[in-house]
Amino acid sequence: MTISSNGTATNGTNGSSPSSSLPRPLPCGIYAPTMTFFHPETEDLDIPTIKHHALRLIQSGLSGLVTMGSNGEAIHCTREEKLLVTAATREVIPDETPIIIGASEGSVRGTIELCTLAKKAGADYCLLLPPSYFRLQMDEDSIYNYFIAVADESPLPIILYNYPGAVSGIDMDSDLLIKLANHPNIVGTKFTCCNTGKLTRVASATNAKTPLGTEKEGQQYMAFGGVCDFTVQTLTSGGSGIIAGGANVFPKTCVKIWKLYTDENKTEEAIALQKILAKGDWILTKSAIAGTKSAIQSYFGYGGFPRRPLKRLTKEKVKEIEEGIKEVMEIEKML
Repeated sequence: MTISSNGTATNGTNGSSPSSSLPRPLPCGIYAPTMTFFHPETEDLDIPTIKHHALRLIQSGLSGLVTMGSNGEAIHCTREEKLLVTAATREVIPDETPIIIGASEGSVRGTIELCTLAKKAGADYCLLLPPSYFRLQMDEDSIYNYFIAVADESPLPIILYNYPGAVSGIDMDSDLLIKLANHPNIVGTKFTCCNTGKLTRVASATNAKTPLGTEKEGQQYMAFGGVCDFTVQTLTSGGSGIIAGGANVFPKTCVKIWKLYTDENKTEEAIALQKILAKGDWILTKSAIAGTKSAIQSYFGYGGFPRRPLKRLTKEKVKEIEEGIKEVMEIEKML
């Protein structure tokens, strides 16, 4: 992919083109918000490692990928870099695999521009946080109007990203999410608030797509759990899938829990494995991006470090994380 002087992206791969009428459908299942890897000395993008990681995840059974989410350090990347990472990911994964890109910018105009460029880079959907820089002015009407304005103009469908920790505590309630879901270009919500009651209400009101239900023609609403440590809970709440950082490290385990519950009707086994996964995922949650990259480095031989100002971990902390996820990684290796 190349970026012109005015910021326009062109992509010669098998990805989406501006003339594509419909995005790739979103199947139910496990998705990973992929890490963005950097050269340790320069902090430049490490495109070969980004491609290698994306391919490993899809080969592990994931249903799709999210580029430039929170785990992808979107806040640390330029617009050009976001498009380059997305295009590089599209180059190496199967053509039918959907890509969701984190395309949040502070303004309606900027977000629409990035959504438009993202389609040219090979993305199929955009994951959007509510605006939060001018936090005191972001009342419910402002948030609603922001999403509607973007959805009206974006060439890609929108998935709402409810993650209070990333937006100064803004926590969209189920009433607002259901109201927004009436827009035909808003097709899902990611619940990183981890509120299963809210997920249940939204999934029910939107008749969300489920792995156990009857699929309708077209894209049904997607209710995504935002952390893999409540995969079973998301399924029992009528959810559609999981978008979880832990899937960068233990993708096969995440997929196994999903299949035990949905395909094999082995609910008790799914719950038992969920308990092990939850312990390991908590280690990553506490250590954040640096910890997830450290875990990938320890067990897969690549990973590196986050961009500054995020800190690099001490050798002692790296060892602690490696030991903390050992139980779930032993299962991962056997799958």
